[in-house]
Amino acid sequence: MRGRDQILQLLLLYVFLSVLLTLATTSYGVNVTYDHRALLIDGKRRVLVSGSIHYPRSTVEMWADLIQKSKDGGLDVIETYVFWNAHEPVQNQYNFEGRYDLVKFIKLVGEAGLYAHLRIGPYVCAEWNYGGFPLWLHFVPGIKFRTDNEPFKAEMQRFTAKIVDMMKQEKLYASQGGPIILSQIENEYGNIDSSYGPAAKSYIKWAASMAVSLDTGVPWVMCQQADAPDPIINTCNGFYCDQFTPNSKNKPKMWTENWSGWFLSFGGAVPYRPVEDLAFAVARFYQLGGTFQNYYMYHGGTNFGRSTGGPFISTSYDYDAPLDEYGLIRQPKWGHLKDLHKSIKLCEEALVATDPVTSSLGQNLEATVYKTGTGLCSAFLANFGTSDKTVNFNGNSYNLPGWSVSILPDCKNVALNTAKINSMTVIPSFVHQSLNGVADSADTLGSSWSWIYEPVGISKKAFVRPGLLEQINTTADKSDYLWYSLSTVIKDNEPFVEDGSKTVLHVESLGHALHAFVNGKLAGSGTGNVGNAKVAVEIPVTLLPGKNTIDLLSLTAGLQNYGAFFELEGAGITGPVKLEGLKNGTTVDLSSLQWTYQIGLKGEELGLSSGNSQWVTQPALPTKQPLIWYKTSFNAPAGNDPIAIDFSGMGKGEAWVNGQSIGRYWPTKVSPTSGCSNCNYRGSYSSSKCLKNCAKPSQTL
Repeated sequence: MRGRDQILQLLLLYVFLSVLLTLATTSYGVNVTYDHRALLIDGKRRVLVSGSIHYPRSTVEMWADLIQKSKDGGLDVIETYVFWNAHEPVQNQYNFEGRYDLVKFIKLVGEAGLYAHLRIGPYVCAEWNYGGFPLWLHFVPGIKFRTDNEPFKAEMQRFTAKIVDMMKQEKLYASQGGPIILSQIENEYGNIDSSYGPAAKSYIKWAASMAVSLDTGVPWVMCQQADAPDPIINTCNGFYCDQFTPNSKNKPKMWTENWSGWFLSFGGAVPYRPVEDLAFAVARFYQLGGTFQNYYMYHGGTNFGRSTGGPFISTSYDYDAPLDEYGLIRQPKWGHLKDLHKSIKLCEEALVATDPVTSSLGQNLEATVYKTGTGLCSAFLANFGTSDKTVNFNGNSYNLPGWSVSILPDCKNVALNTAKINSMTVIPSFVHQSLNGVADSADTLGSSWSWIYEPVGISKKAFVRPGLLEQINTTADKSDYLWYSLSTVIKDNEPFVEDGSKTVLHVESLGHALHAFVNGKLAGSGTGNVGNAKVAVEIPVTLLPGKNTIDLLSLTAGLQNYGAFFELEGAGITGPVKLEGLKNGTTVDLSSLQWTYQIGLKGEELGLSSGNSQWVTQPALPTKQPLIWYKTSFNAPAGNDPIAIDFSGMGKGEAWVNGQSIGRYWPTKVSPTSGCSNCNYRGSYSSSKCLKNCAKPSQTL
């Protein structure tokens, strides 16, 4: 009996120690819930300021600095999408390395003492190629995207569950002691759900139920989804969300995307958003009951590789964000917003203690007061007109510039007015160093250039099909390029050659750009634009008696990422392709003939982007010619400052450094000559209101 008693005591001790150990490993987890006013973290309402940083749009070496600068700027939360096509480029083959190391990024957020909002989607829009969907998804039998479709739902659930499981395994949810306090399912579906009919409602109900069933221990949100089912929080996206109301009295007022600027397109002027307007929008949101606001973007970064959507989205995703494309602080935007965040935080205790009471102070003038029975009092005085006003509040007089909010943490003294900036304007500039010349020259960085010609037309594995093929279904986006090649015989007595006059080659394409070669020589080119991707060209050509070759090179510049059924939007030369005689009206339609196709370029197959193969080095560098690969080498400048390459003087192409694609360049895409003028921050902002860089290349660096 004594032995059994000892065993029993040991077992009890083991159980007791096990319980203690379990408690110790879970005691750091926090409980994240919500009520009608705010998110609650361990039962305490919080006023939170968030900012978007997309991990693939900056280098791993930048992440910690970006996160720290965000914290220094007054942020509590870092928000990011999860990019399905980056993580699963081939079905069931995953990539979470380098810039795609999502776990590392979230851990860095946590190590900085910040929270994270993980927007899984997995549709993300984001001006990202194909909206974040992998191209292989398009070829799943019977699939229809973003609707009540079983093949789509199965793939969406599989990927969403994989990401959630990864986060759980690393204990990254707040319920496990990690930084993730929110997750998002779907994305802005309410903007386009009417196009999907009744199936949209059943799809959204399914998506909500599926997300909740994954048991993350933190709330889920849906942005721009007025019918988001409980317990999903519906949130607002836009330039202003102060008038937004959630779909339940039990849900807090949250703003998942406050657009800090706008994206740049090749061929467009550079958009910017004055910080006075951005600060006004933020203050109005917190004034009228909001408690969670996110800047989209806080750091925009760079669309490396072929990740841009659009089409025609630029490689730069700077977004006029508080931290610029290179991770440098943009002043006065960063500093003014930091001051704004401090002022709002001074009001947090009052904001979370009660509901707002708003009263009119006159036309376009409002006062909102948060006052408790214990003497707490904070107030916001708003002038949402465009002219300056003086108002009386609580027996005191306050000057309110047009389109501004004054924040009074004690209902008396102004901590900040959104239109009054204390931060200095700072414009970083690059020091230019040439890549021309000799490697050891004192005033240059680079060696001499070498090059390889890309063959015109078919030069590697090809296939023949009758008629003209749509490009995306043909290439599966493995390359920007698709060759359409045709040989045709012209007889001596045909009207195209008998009188020596030139013929017109007529080509129509769904986009996004094309080059036409006749008998191996460039005959003409055409390009679409951000408003209309389609291309139609009429190119005068000279045909010879006998065999003639027509080689058409079609180019894509980022796949569509937004809109109902966006995945069905095509690209490439779908015709007609015709030869038109100039004098007698003779036309020959070539569209239905046997065309030979080649996916991608010979140089891509040879791996020229990694510097492989035999390059030509001669004193005379070929310029102003199509289809050339160029290569040089340079010593990186000392220090850790950002480095950019200036592509002024180039046409359109893609660039690699040490084998890694830094994106497309297109400095010949020039912005309109008009539309850029002095921008008054007063009055509602739109993406076309404030533009700069007119009549110049949209992007050169």
